[in-house]
Amino acid sequence: MDAVRVALLREVLAGTEWLGATRRFAGALRGSVVAHGGGLLLVGTPEYEPWHLAAHLVDEAAWSGTPELAPTLVRHDARPSDPAHLAVGPGRIEAARRGETLLVVAPSEPAPLLERVHSARRAGVTVLALGPADGDLAALAHDTLAVPQGAELDLDTVQHLVSAAAGENGGGVSPRVRRGFRDRLSRLAEALTAPPPTPW
Repeated sequence: MDAVRVALLREVLAGTEWLGATRRFAGALRGSVVAHGGGLLLVGTPEYEPWHLAAHLVDEAAWSGTPELAPTLVRHDARPSDPAHLAVGPGRIEAARRGETLLVVAPSEPAPLLERVHSARRAGVTVLALGPADGDLAALAHDTLAVPQGAELDLDTVQHLVSAAAGENGGGVSPRVRRGFRDRLSRLAEALTAPPPTPW
């Protein structure tokens, strides 16, 4: 989904709770990775890997000048022969430490993953969850954006809204630093003329 489609979707959703909810969650995500600077791990379930969200966050990280938003995609069936950015397995969650952020995207309760998420939280990792409204994952997470089954929006659509909002919060500028119009224009020109991020 490109920026034009996201803008149209936002127009359709004007007046609903989804815009505020996705922006709030995106702010929590961005705030966590920028404040801690320890990196972002992104994981789904064995049946549902959030490829699109990973790709969109990489794009948003490049366009917003916020490299911390670019996630490490943790895959349940990663193999050493896979390209480096696709070869990270679940053991990476166990190795996560304080300062890192773990974003779990799951359409249903990810029972086999919960033990690893629990260990990561005990190690000081900030856990964010996108998926079920209640259950063990929601209880483990520091922040959750609930996407109940049968909701007006599906999990894929909500991920587009979250990634777009994460990239635009502050436009890549630290909350403590206000840039002038020329600086913002210069950054926009650099972003528009830069080569595209590596495709997934």
